[in-house]
Amino acid sequence: MAETLVQRPRLFLPAAYELSDWASVQPFFEELRDRLVLNADELRQWFQDRSELESYLSENFAWRYIRMTTDTANEAYVEAFTVFNEHIQPQWAEFANQLDQKALASPYVDKLTDEGYFVTLRAIRRQIEIFRTENVPLFTQQQALQSQYGNIAGAMTVTLNGEEMTLQKAGDRLMQTDRTIREEAWRAIWERRYQDHEALDTLLNQLRDLRHQLAQNAGFANYRDYMFAAMGRFDYTVEDCFHFHEAIASTVVPVLNELSKDRKQALQLTELRPWDKLVDPSGQPPLKPFTSGEDLLTKTIEVFDRLDPELGSYLRVMRTMGRFDLESRKGKAPGGYNYPLEESGVPFIFMNATSNLRDMVTILHEGGHAVHSIVTRDLALNSFRNVPSEVAELASMSMELITMDHWDVFFPNPEDLRRAKLEHLEDIIETLPWVATVDAFQHWLYENPTHSVEERNAAWLRIYERFTDSITDWSGLERFKAYQWQRQLHIYEVPFYYIEYGIAQLGAIGVWKNFKENPQKGLEGYLSALKLGYTRPMGEIYAAANIPFDFSKEHIASLMNFVRAEIAKLQ
Repeated sequence: MAETLVQRPRLFLPAAYELSDWASVQPFFEELRDRLVLNADELRQWFQDRSELESYLSENFAWRYIRMTTDTANEAYVEAFTVFNEHIQPQWAEFANQLDQKALASPYVDKLTDEGYFVTLRAIRRQIEIFRTENVPLFTQQQALQSQYGNIAGAMTVTLNGEEMTLQKAGDRLMQTDRTIREEAWRAIWERRYQDHEALDTLLNQLRDLRHQLAQNAGFANYRDYMFAAMGRFDYTVEDCFHFHEAIASTVVPVLNELSKDRKQALQLTELRPWDKLVDPSGQPPLKPFTSGEDLLTKTIEVFDRLDPELGSYLRVMRTMGRFDLESRKGKAPGGYNYPLEESGVPFIFMNATSNLRDMVTILHEGGHAVHSIVTRDLALNSFRNVPSEVAELASMSMELITMDHWDVFFPNPEDLRRAKLEHLEDIIETLPWVATVDAFQHWLYENPTHSVEERNAAWLRIYERFTDSITDWSGLERFKAYQWQRQLHIYEVPFYYIEYGIAQLGAIGVWKNFKENPQKGLEGYLSALKLGYTRPMGEIYAAANIPFDFSKEHIASLMNFVRAEIAKLQ
């Protein structure tokens, strides 16, 4: 059991080394660039030394990002992040390209047949293909622009009943049984978002133009095609994404419509409005799985303990090391994440908890990421530990589902437990169409790089209507409907990172199905897949979990039938 997680000792960097500026780290890059490598063993050592250096820099940057997101108004934190982004990252990128070329030029590279090197070298070849020196300053500009989204969104608050609160906290009121309270909160949230819609439109225009230039510099027709290469999407294509969209529209949206009809009927409404989507349809008050951030963490650790004591011990170590910031507060960036800390090997979980079920699911989700970070921390290279998002999200989304049998820790009342499980499974049905919506929208954004704001909103509405239910009444709310996309930070901060959630959600349902049939075997398969890190192609990692890497219409339909059957058991 991991009561402590010992950091790997430095063998290349001095033990006491601390980054001060680029000049302080440049000699280590130069040593790697100029080192004479005389055999395969020395090339392996060269890769390990490079990994150590990059792991240190990655963690240094991570802490700057973490601190900035925990307090977006702290000028010192913003400045520290900016300094790295503007003065360290560009130099690092230049040297990384030189080191990539050195690695591939080595006469011993073909002798690196150890597990994992094939995947790493495949990615290096792709990075060399798309690297352009003229893009380095553009990446710096992009990072600076992307950080503006968190600053804008983090400053958003509303005042309800005389209390100023974050949008996340105001969102809890959407679960109140009093429809007047729900409507007031929904309108307040969206009036506040709309207040910044022009600033966010301008920001996306700047990002779109910059990203299109990046793509053209690298020889691509558009940023979408560039990102498929940059993200190392070796295992599926643009056309596969379009097939995924079609499969979701034909197999999941009809189920979404059924659930919306049932909700409208249960709530006895003549019109189902956007503020009616989160309230319990039977008229019961919102579920309250925890009372504070500390209570949430304590209960989560107990759930992980029950699943596997080793997994619970990982979270205890993280708590001892101060690797959580859970509660929502003014000035904190929106969203949630698990940030791997490459050198120490113990990640950081950030979220905006208030008191609701989705917050509980979020920490289980991020806890799945944390387990993934920890079980891969001893892999030899940082490239082995940096998994593609389709695998990372398999870890997190599966954890949401395979912990369900232990949710009585949060809900000792059987009726509350039933409601929680039902709400989460219905949320999965809603998540898949939203994933398809966001992904399809991003394809359109960059396939049409000269679009106007009006054309963008029109495209959004066309795409949104394809994947949303046809029951919800948006009359009088059209200006808010046209800007639903602005709440999705991925569009601004991590472009094209979204279909991964859909692919991984399908995989997670498969993991859960295996787990329900045989808990021990299902958990073993899940952990076996996680421990591979990125030492195998994606399909092989999924196969290790005993699930197919498949998002065909037929496979999605079979998974939806399984989920619908589980929902029926709870109704």
